Amino acid sequence: MAGTNNKLNKKVVVGMSGGVDSSVAAYLLKQQGYEVVGLHMKSSNAETAAGDEASARAVCEKLGIKFEVANYEDQMELVKNYFLSEYKQGKTPNPCVFCNKIVKFKPFIEYADKIGADYFATGHYAKIVHDGGKHILMTAADEQKDQSYFLNQLSQSQLEKVLFPLGELKKTEVRKIAEKLGLENAEKKDSYDVCFIGSEKFKDYIAKLTDEKPGNIVDVATGKIVGKHTGLSKYTLGQRKGLGIGGGAGATLEAWFVSNKDLDTNTLFVEQGDGKSLFCSKVIVGEFNWIPTMPEENEFECLAKFRYRQAAQEVLVKKIDKNKIEINCKQKQRSVTPGQFAVLYKKTENETYCFGGGKIEQTF
Repeated sequence: MAGTNNKLNKKVVVGMSGGVDSSVAAYLLKQQGYEVVGLHMKSSNAETAAGDEASARAVCEKLGIKFEVANYEDQMELVKNYFLSEYKQGKTPNPCVFCNKIVKFKPFIEYADKIGADYFATGHYAKIVHDGGKHILMTAADEQKDQSYFLNQLSQSQLEKVLFPLGELKKTEVRKIAEKLGLENAEKKDSYDVCFIGSEKFKDYIAKLTDEKPGNIVDVATGKIVGKHTGLSKYTLGQRKGLGIGGGAGATLEAWFVSNKDLDTNTLFVEQGDGKSLFCSKVIVGEFNWIPTMPEENEFECLAKFRYRQAAQEVLVKKIDKNKIEINCKQKQRSVTPGQFAVLYKKTENETYCFGGGKIEQTF
């Protein structure tokens, strides 16, 4: 697949969000000789839906490519349900990882197959190599924008027909291309909001959809109640601001931070100090998705990320079974959060490969 040089008569569906990345991806593929079809997923967020669709449509018209709109509301409901379910269990979910698996790289690829397209492409910053029937995910040239972390749950069948046109480009280069083309979204800011929440305050969104009740905030050191929380899902491990208990209470004059949650008793536990209790050296990860295949070794050294913006950390991985691993960190890690994803990497002289990822279950 990847080795073919004849791109004429090859058709590719590009997921068009309305942003600059997918717009430039579509342009580059057209320049390379592909027949390009832009497919926009109608947003479930009324606040941004009309603007995003209009922007995606305008880009496709300017580039002279076909534009289609699809409604994948049923699939997005699965993402929302996963998101809320994780929070109700006291975890911190990553909806973008889940969305990529069941929305962007599932019905979009099904649509590509339906219209006889050869590939599906996105504006993600990542690279892929198709080698001997194996489809290998690699990090992008722009390390600051690399999005392989969010693609860690994709299967081999999903990666088989994928193209990532921006994999070798820097974000600054992408914006320059958009400026030269006169695209209206050339300077459009990157969005870091959860798409179905939009600009609504996260805490307000959660409060509307859960039946959480206020509960006690307890000082771990003394076991005493030092305040009241407004719902456990509104707090994250390591959080220091917005606790509503002020400084100076308790054993020291240092600021409080969230150290744990107990769903059974609806208790938020807090501590004071430097946050040493938030550090862990061992992480259990389940539902692991190996890309392209599981290594033969039962133990191996590699790199790991426990959240998107984190620098890759040196670790020793021990396989528990085919879908569960134990990660032993060479340096203790702070605020590794159940529900987030641990993603493994292997760095060579020229490239960094993604081994896949799984959901963080426990920390020690």
